Amino acid sequence: MPSARSAYLHIPFCHRRCFYCDFAVVPLGDRAGAEPGAPGAASIAAYLKLLQREIASSPWGPPLHTVYLGGGTPSLLSPGQVKALLQALAQHFGLAPGAEISLELDPASFDQQRLGGYLQAGINRVSLGGQSFDDQVLASLGRRHRLVDLQQAIAWLQQAHRQGDLGSWSLDLIQAVPAPAGQAAAPGRAHWQGQLQQAIASGAPHLSVYELTLEPGTVFAKRAERDQLQLADDDLAADLFDLTSLTLRAAGYGRYEISNYALPGHASRHNRVYWGGGDWWGFGLGATSCRGGQRQARPRTRDAYAAWLAALPDSETAAVAPPGLALDERLLVGLRRREGVAMGAVLTAAGLEEEQLEALQQLLAPELEQGLLLIEGPRWRLSEPAGLRLSNAVLRKLLDWWEHAAPPPTGSGPPGPGGAD
Repeated sequence: MPSARSAYLHIPFCHRRCFYCDFAVVPLGDRAGAEPGAPGAASIAAYLKLLQREIASSPWGPPLHTVYLGGGTPSLLSPGQVKALLQALAQHFGLAPGAEISLELDPASFDQQRLGGYLQAGINRVSLGGQSFDDQVLASLGRRHRLVDLQQAIAWLQQAHRQGDLGSWSLDLIQAVPAPAGQAAAPGRAHWQGQLQQAIASGAPHLSVYELTLEPGTVFAKRAERDQLQLADDDLAADLFDLTSLTLRAAGYGRYEISNYALPGHASRHNRVYWGGGDWWGFGLGATSCRGGQRQARPRTRDAYAAWLAALPDSETAAVAPPGLALDERLLVGLRRREGVAMGAVLTAAGLEEEQLEALQQLLAPELEQGLLLIEGPRWRLSEPAGLRLSNAVLRKLLDWWEHAAPPPTGSGPPGPGGAD
């Protein structure tokens, strides 16, 4: 029986593709909407039929404890369409009492009445894609909204939260952004300090702070290839990373994953499923599911997704998935978390001996001496902020070690896990 108790639904539609975005999205234009007659409405309706079909054709599972509608811009959907999706999940799986049900919203894509409709439909947590409080930065990122839109959206969320209509909400920010048009250098420490203070002042109980990365095929990647993008240098990026950690900690936010901070009681339960190595259902174009440690990615275009769905057997997975995530992935997701991993138990479960744990500890002696990696009883974790800032270097070293230490396969199991959402 599938053990997944979380579900991710991908809503690919957006108004425009941001310059850093490589997600599976379908831009419909700035005037698009789900209302009858609006540009893009027919495409949205047709896709939602496919999404509901995938949900209905999935194997049975236990009631869901977390649901996340991401994108894209899910707030292009009407409250009625969101309610219909939640009803489809409730009918097929059931929704556990107190389930966390999150919806991504973009400023300028909803108003207070629409927000109320989402809450009445069953949404109790919102993730707001603010990204910046600076109009020049927003324009340089290719974002559609501006500061006034973000401030208005925050005010509506604050009011809904105060009134008890909204259980929690989160604000997204992008760190180490490139220089806006007409500026010779990327925004520095003072600018980012101001951004963090505005985020704290917003009262958001949860903050997600993502460092800008260049993804192949994006507008930013193409500009960088032409030497037309002035990025933050490594020293500035490291300084901003540390500043984020120190500033938010002083404001009462606990860091529970490299990019996620929360006030007490407001950590995203859905996020913890991902980073805790749990299972989840993934539905929709480009979505990835993970059940029994085996990941399955859906096609990233509408036509390919429709064809994939049409070819599905009555049960999406006739074969039984192997138990547990692969060790390398358990290390990757575990060390991103504040609590780290119980390294000895993880290695033993992977078939390794105590001598190999000692060898790994010797290999990572420099990181231990520098205070980047901490061993506290059975748990290994990255220090904050220095270890988390240099997490990629530590993880690369771990994965290189695993390639040589991994025991040989004992059978012809399924392929390894694919990419994440």
